[in-house]
Amino acid sequence: MKKEMIAMLLAGEQGSRLGVLTSRMAKSAVAFGGKYRIIDFALSNCIHSGVDTVGVLTQYQPLRLNAHIGIGIPWDLDRNVGGVTVLPPYEKSADGVRCTGTAHAVWQNLEYMESCHPDYVLILPGDHVCKMDYGAMLDFHKANGAEVTIAAMPVPVEEAGRFDIVTADENRRVVDLAEKPVRPKSNLASMGIYLFSWQVLRETLAELADRPELDFGRHVIPYCQERGAPLYVYEFNGYWRDVETLNAYWEANRELISLVPEFNLYEEYWKVYTKSEFLPPQYLADTGRAERSIIGEGSEIYGEVYDSVIGCGVTIGEGTVVRDSIVMNRTGIGRDCELNKAIVAEGVRIGDRVRLGVGEEAQNRTAPHIYDHGIVTVGEKSVIPDGVTVGKNTVISGVTVPGDYDDSRLESGGSLVKAGEGK
Repeated sequence: MKKEMIAMLLAGEQGSRLGVLTSRMAKSAVAFGGKYRIIDFALSNCIHSGVDTVGVLTQYQPLRLNAHIGIGIPWDLDRNVGGVTVLPPYEKSADGVRCTGTAHAVWQNLEYMESCHPDYVLILPGDHVCKMDYGAMLDFHKANGAEVTIAAMPVPVEEAGRFDIVTADENRRVVDLAEKPVRPKSNLASMGIYLFSWQVLRETLAELADRPELDFGRHVIPYCQERGAPLYVYEFNGYWRDVETLNAYWEANRELISLVPEFNLYEEYWKVYTKSEFLPPQYLADTGRAERSIIGEGSEIYGEVYDSVIGCGVTIGEGTVVRDSIVMNRTGIGRDCELNKAIVAEGVRIGDRVRLGVGEEAQNRTAPHIYDHGIVTVGEKSVIPDGVTVGKNTVISGVTVPGDYDDSRLESGGSLVKAGEGK
């Protein structure tokens, strides 16, 4: 097997800032946009870009991700030569060491990469929502004689401190790298997408293999720069979102239903592929209404939906009003409910006369850095009984009963996470 460029897709991150949404699955397996999962965007980009050999590196809670990817049929990656290969972490008999960082996970799969005899290796995050032609990045890499190319995107100067910042000269050669700098020298934010010439990657990882928590942005790229390797920055100006927080996840979903969406799911020339279930069409009853919303296949809408993203196989009862919310697959919502700015994970059961996201906003008392911006978050397969009122900046996870609530209420800033359900 000889491949010009292969991709190593890093899909093992937990994504702890998504709270209970990732208590049972990796961040890249979280549902997005009604019918997709976050990893679908990177896989779809690969096949559109002519990258037909993809190694998917898993680590945290891989079962859901593995089942979703399968043998790669939805992305035309079920191939005898190349295709998609799931690469779980493992212990080497010689040292008993499992991977401890993104770059170490790639090094651990050296044999897989060598079997492809690549000229170039593309390192991709599996948890970004992005529409990008990796072939154009390869052309840039070749034209500049680069050994390493970093994809970066301009961000507002006032937000640059949240990202790893790349500074380049007039020829786009990297002159400085800074990890979340206090005083950024530029506004080019690294996207965590790296293109290596194969021999450079192999030699660098071999040299750094014993370093703890070996990471591309923190260790590998700076090492390449220190030894004088030609590093270039490929400036990307398309759509890219790192949905690292609940608010970023909520906003990215909401952008799909804008009047002029920044990320258009309906473009014929750059489709997003996913594993689809065989479901009937969605049904809108005579009592139902939907405006500016995405409604997934197999969903039954007897209530009203406004400015929301509804997954597949969802039932919304008569008299219920859903606003500014994300409701994932196979969730059932009863009658006469009210949902405001809620993120409801898969397989949730919400009783009748339940109100989510009401009252004055208050800081979450257990994890204010996760549950914020007024969002109500409900974990996978949770149950909320009839007649419950839930405030803002709250989280519920697990099968809850009336006795779990104080006078049928969970006040703003409250958390109700049953034992064993994560944080």
